[in-house]
Amino acid sequence: MSALPAARAADTAAPAVRCRELTKSFTGAGATVHALRGIDLDVPRGGMTMLVGPSGCGKTTLISVIAGILTPDGGECLVLGTELSTLHGQRLLDFRGRSIGFIFQQFHLVPTLTVIENVTIPLIINGTPTPHARAAAAEIIAEVGLGDRGRELPGVLSGGEQQRVAIARALVHSPALVVCDEPTSALDHESGQMIMALLRRFVSLRQATIIIVTHDDRILPFADRIARMDDGRIVGIDTEATAGGQR
Repeated sequence: MSALPAARAADTAAPAVRCRELTKSFTGAGATVHALRGIDLDVPRGGMTMLVGPSGCGKTTLISVIAGILTPDGGECLVLGTELSTLHGQRLLDFRGRSIGFIFQQFHLVPTLTVIENVTIPLIINGTPTPHARAAAAEIIAEVGLGDRGRELPGVLSGGEQQRVAIARALVHSPALVVCDEPTSALDHESGQMIMALLRRFVSLRQATIIIVTHDDRILPFADRIARMDDGRIVGIDTEATAGGQR
């Protein structure tokens, strides 16, 4: 990933993410769903943490709060040393644009833009000149195995290929934190292992932190830590000795 900007200096002693008593509820159709019920979680810098647990236990809600997409009802969430509740409007958008990459389960590619144009979006938002943005995008597109598809529109790609484009877009600006919602769900075994190896390399080269929500047991050996959730709470942490930490 030589085209990516150098990693930023960070206080490696502090966790990348620190959640305390985090709560979030949703109300609709006359009922209230308590998605997060007092989450306490530290995510160390420079590693890969996976969130696992049954469907509906709050995993996607938690990473959406960590990424600044959802606002919690209570508690605190420090991300890269910044309390997200202190950021509003453009300041929050700027922080997310510089520091966080998000891999959505549903891809969220822009259908009218080519693959390479989709991948340049984070760089363009951060003010990278278009020629440099396109060069960096072309390099990481090649790394995810789509080097010959840069001029295609997303609609002609398979689901697995679209997922790889979404992953390339999340990594291209070398964020300090990458948050992933089921990044291998649309991929076959070989493609999934390739993507996980790429994410593992990104952690190593950039000292980045990656949080992955997954139901895919095949990728658990890549984790440094596995946080287990149930009913809106963290119920256990497996460290590298038991999680695997495959390099």
